[in-house]
Amino acid sequence: MRKLVIGILAHVDAGKTTLSEGMLYTCGTLKRLGRVDHQDAFLDTEALERERGITIFSKQAVLPLPSVEVTLLDTPGHVDFSSEMERTLQVLDCAILVISGTDGVQGHTRTLWRLLERYHIPTLLFVNKMDLAGADRAVLMAELQRLDSGCVDFGQEGPGLQESVAMCDEGTLERYLERGQVEPEEIRALVEGRRLFPCWFGSALKLEGVAEFLQGLVAYAPRPRYGPDFAARVFKISRDNQGNRLTWMKLTGGALRVKEALSGPGWTEKADQLRVYSGSRFQTVDEAQAGSVVAVTGLSRTAAGEGLGAEAEALPPALEPVLTYQVLLPEGQDPHAALGKLRLLEEEDPQLHLVWNERLREIHIQLMGEVQLEIL
Repeated sequence: MRKLVIGILAHVDAGKTTLSEGMLYTCGTLKRLGRVDHQDAFLDTEALERERGITIFSKQAVLPLPSVEVTLLDTPGHVDFSSEMERTLQVLDCAILVISGTDGVQGHTRTLWRLLERYHIPTLLFVNKMDLAGADRAVLMAELQRLDSGCVDFGQEGPGLQESVAMCDEGTLERYLERGQVEPEEIRALVEGRRLFPCWFGSALKLEGVAEFLQGLVAYAPRPRYGPDFAARVFKISRDNQGNRLTWMKLTGGALRVKEALSGPGWTEKADQLRVYSGSRFQTVDEAQAGSVVAVTGLSRTAAGEGLGAEAEALPPALEPVLTYQVLLPEGQDPHAALGKLRLLEEEDPQLHLVWNERLREIHIQLMGEVQLEIL
């Protein structure tokens, strides 16, 4: 079965986690719809996330769609956790950008758009909250067109849609004028080449437009091709409830088996367990194929952004923290012991840029903002 890794991104409060929930419910993965405001959303697995109603850590869920298995990666929308979101972009085949129908294109939406451009990620858009007063489809479509002229409303009927799609590319337009239609594979090629950005409108909370969006996803998402040699990109380090270190990676070639040796500069270690997560639950597998996302135990030296096997290193991050803080420890605490604990956090978020100033005997840390400071 074809595999796809899709990330879901948005400005905070656009309804990204609600759309993830709606997609999982529509696919039959969830038997009951959770809600962010009821603190029972499937992908908000951490107590802090449920309490605040925001996504802090990227999460994974498996969507079993007809003819394709989608690994959905839900990313933080709050600007303070943008570095977590950017690390996830390194492994996506395709992205879903959620726009709030009442807020439209925000400053952070433009930042996300530039990042998607930087990492050359094909993107589909879902304009949410269209059931609320003030959500005007024509106005929103004009805003999206200013974001990129390749944004096309896929909810429009008849020949208008085909014509709008054809206008995104000269060669496609010529063929359209000759034969009067655009083939589905041509649409897919335009999406993959980031010439076309299909847009759907609806309400995730009321499940309006979600099934149509999923149909479009199956029809028009790219079809990645993978080589036979093992390759993987590490995009995240975390720890489970028992303190086991998890190396999250996407296989970009070949396959990975349990107990297989992996190596990087100066280290070789065995992959003890391969876990496929969906929300807070996981199942272990003996082998993972190219296109899969797995959390691997037994690796102590891996780092986010690292390429394994035939995979190259990731691009350096575009988003950098802007605030530097001094860490003030309680009286009598050993700074070296504290530094060791803080280094575990830095493994999970390399953008913390911890610095030990030997002369002043001070620990300095870099952050994106106040909310991140409170969470830490």
